[in-house]
Amino acid sequence: MQQHRYPFPMPFGWFSVGYVEDFPAGSARATYYFDRHLVAWRDDAGEMHVQDAFCPHLGAHLGHGGTVEGCELRCPFHGWKFDAEGTNTDIPYSDRVNRKAQLRTYPVAERNGFVLVWYHPDEKPPSWDVDEVQDLHTGEFSGPIRTHHVVNAGVQEMGENAADSAHFRYVHNTETVPEIEHYELDGHRSIMKSRQRFPTPRGVVDGRIDTLADGPGVSIVRFSGIVDTLLVTSSTPIDPETTETRFDFYVRDLGDEATNSSVGLAFAQEVDRQFAEDTPIWEHKAHLVRPALADTDGPFMKFRKWYSQFYAEPVSDDRLVYPPPFWPDKVDDAPAKATASAKYGGSE
Repeated sequence: MQQHRYPFPMPFGWFSVGYVEDFPAGSARATYYFDRHLVAWRDDAGEMHVQDAFCPHLGAHLGHGGTVEGCELRCPFHGWKFDAEGTNTDIPYSDRVNRKAQLRTYPVAERNGFVLVWYHPDEKPPSWDVDEVQDLHTGEFSGPIRTHHVVNAGVQEMGENAADSAHFRYVHNTETVPEIEHYELDGHRSIMKSRQRFPTPRGVVDGRIDTLADGPGVSIVRFSGIVDTLLVTSSTPIDPETTETRFDFYVRDLGDEATNSSVGLAFAQEVDRQFAEDTPIWEHKAHLVRPALADTDGPFMKFRKWYSQFYAEPVSDDRLVYPPPFWPDKVDDAPAKATASAKYGGSE
């Protein structure tokens, strides 16, 4: 019997499935999130739609060859058409439609440059809206500079990094451990304010990292100290064990586009470097239900309690340790004569 890697199921909430410009009007695109095949399409009027991908007739994938006609999507297999609500509107070789042929349709919002989809396993409607970041529209910030990552780890497991201040010193070589000044839980939002010392060529600079999590899939991070930087992030579960993260960096306008670009790129590269340092830890760590925490560790258990509200299905309680799978391609190369026990950490 195959064991699950994590005790928690797929969370519900708003999650990014791409950028606004990824979906031009009149086009359909295959995507895969929430452990399911989806078709994302923008109708000729500019409205965005996301639906389950398989035609209920005979199972064709509507994202592979499906065509947008006005405000409807036509199946590439037999020409059946479906509207924005997923209702069958036309069978070209029949005078009747099939009322039972229905596509599951997901609520969609476009915020901060992202196309967001509301996922809930029980198809319940959205219980909150993601806010627009007003700073993106004032002209005070330049950007975005965008980066993209796919990690073999669960979305909650990666999210715990926000509560883990100590790892910055030991994984990322920062001057000191960041000081979490404030951690507030407010319904679907969480707010964390912290002080951080940033190393620079001119010495160490006092700065801040203040984060607003707008549900489990969207975060707004504000950096200050070196240059004011606004980071809009999205983390979306591809499946229960794989997460896609998108970073959009905006820097406060420094008065020159070339300077804005170079400073923003340098900042993005540094954050990406730290993300790359975190990745092998996320991919190889076990999830411990009852971690042995130090008295000065961050608010791990508060974070977990907050995150638990986004599960509509039961969280497993069958064990306390959830180790990762064994990935041969993720084991560091060892000398040819090394034994398996030496290479993989056992004893001879």
